[in-house]
Amino acid sequence: MQTVTVSEKGQVVIPVQIRRRLGIAPGCQLNFSLEGQVIHVEMKRQVVPSKVDDGFGMLVCKKPGQRQLADFDVAQAMREAGNDRP
Repeated sequence: MQTVTVSEKGQVVIPVQIRRRLGIAPGCQLNFSLEGQVIHVEMKRQVVPSKVDDGFGMLVCKKPGQRQLADFDVAQAMREAGNDRP
Protein backbone atom coordinates (compact mmCIF):
# COMPACT_ATOMS: atom_id res chain seq x y z
CA MET A 1 0.00 0.00 0.00
CA GLN A 2 1.30 3.44 -0.91
CA THR A 3 0.60 6.64 1.01
CA VAL A 4 -0.18 9.84 -0.88
CA THR A 5 -0.72 13.38 0.40
CA VAL A 6 -3.94 15.31 -0.17
CA SER A 7 -3.43 18.82 -1.58
CA GLU A 8 -5.20 21.95 -0.27
CA LYS A 9 -7.72 21.50 -3.11
CA GLY A 10 -8.46 17.90 -2.06
CA GLN A 11 -6.46 16.41 -4.93
CA VAL A 12 -4.37 13.25 -4.75
CA VAL A 13 -2.03 11.60 -7.24
CA ILE A 14 -2.91 8.02 -8.08
CA PRO A 15 0.31 6.00 -8.03
CA VAL A 16 1.63 5.22 -11.51
CA GLN A 17 1.55 1.45 -10.96
CA ILE A 18 -2.18 1.59 -10.24
CA ARG A 19 -2.88 3.94 -13.18
CA ARG A 20 -1.04 1.65 -15.59
CA ARG A 21 -2.66 -1.54 -14.30
CA LEU A 22 -6.19 -0.10 -14.55
CA GLY A 23 -5.59 1.96 -17.69
CA ILE A 24 -6.41 5.24 -15.97
CA ALA A 25 -5.47 8.11 -18.28
CA PRO A 26 -6.31 11.82 -18.46
CA GLY A 27 -10.03 12.21 -19.08
CA CYS A 28 -11.06 8.95 -17.38
CA GLN A 29 -13.98 9.30 -14.99
CA LEU A 30 -13.90 7.74 -11.54
CA ASN A 31 -16.78 7.07 -9.12
CA PHE A 32 -16.17 7.59 -5.42
CA SER A 33 -18.28 6.01 -2.68
CA LEU A 34 -17.94 6.02 1.09
CA GLU A 35 -18.51 3.00 3.30
CA GLY A 36 -17.84 3.88 6.93
CA GLN A 37 -14.27 5.18 6.98
CA VAL A 38 -13.34 3.51 3.66
CA ILE A 39 -13.34 5.31 0.31
CA HIS A 40 -14.03 3.12 -2.72
CA VAL A 41 -12.90 4.31 -6.16
CA GLU A 42 -14.24 2.68 -9.31
CA MET A 43 -13.57 3.52 -12.94
CA LYS A 44 -16.79 4.81 -14.48
CA ARG A 45 -15.65 5.43 -18.02
CA GLN A 46 -12.35 4.84 -19.73
CA VAL A 47 -11.31 7.29 -22.43
CA VAL A 48 -9.66 6.04 -25.60
CA PRO A 49 -6.70 8.29 -26.40
CA SER A 50 -6.95 10.08 -29.72
CA LYS A 51 -4.40 11.60 -32.05
CA VAL A 52 -4.53 14.96 -33.78
CA ASP A 53 -4.65 13.17 -37.13
CA ASP A 54 -7.93 11.47 -36.14
CA GLY A 55 -9.73 14.79 -36.68
CA PHE A 56 -8.30 15.40 -40.16
CA GLY A 57 -11.04 16.15 -42.67
CA MET A 58 -13.82 16.65 -40.12
CA LEU A 59 -14.26 20.29 -41.10
CA VAL A 60 -14.37 21.08 -44.77
CA CYS A 61 -14.75 24.50 -46.31
CA LYS A 62 -16.11 24.31 -49.84
CA LYS A 63 -15.93 28.06 -50.51
CA PRO A 64 -13.53 28.92 -53.32
CA GLY A 65 -10.36 30.91 -52.80
CA GLN A 66 -7.54 30.85 -50.35
CA ARG A 67 -8.62 31.06 -46.72
CA GLN A 68 -6.87 31.36 -43.40
CA LEU A 69 -7.82 29.61 -40.19
CA ALA A 70 -8.94 32.92 -38.67
CA ASP A 71 -11.53 33.24 -41.48
CA PHE A 72 -13.23 29.97 -40.59
CA ASP A 73 -16.14 30.17 -38.15
CA VAL A 74 -17.11 26.63 -37.12
CA ALA A 75 -20.51 27.65 -35.71
CA GLN A 76 -21.43 29.53 -38.88
CA ALA A 77 -20.32 26.63 -41.09
CA MET A 78 -22.52 24.26 -39.10
CA ARG A 79 -25.52 26.60 -39.41
CA GLU A 80 -24.98 26.88 -43.15
CA ALA A 81 -24.78 23.08 -43.42
CA GLY A 82 -28.08 22.77 -41.54
CA ASN A 83 -26.51 21.01 -38.59
CA ASP A 84 -27.47 23.57 -35.97
CA ARG A 85 -29.30 22.16 -32.98
CA PRO A 86 -31.56 24.11 -30.61
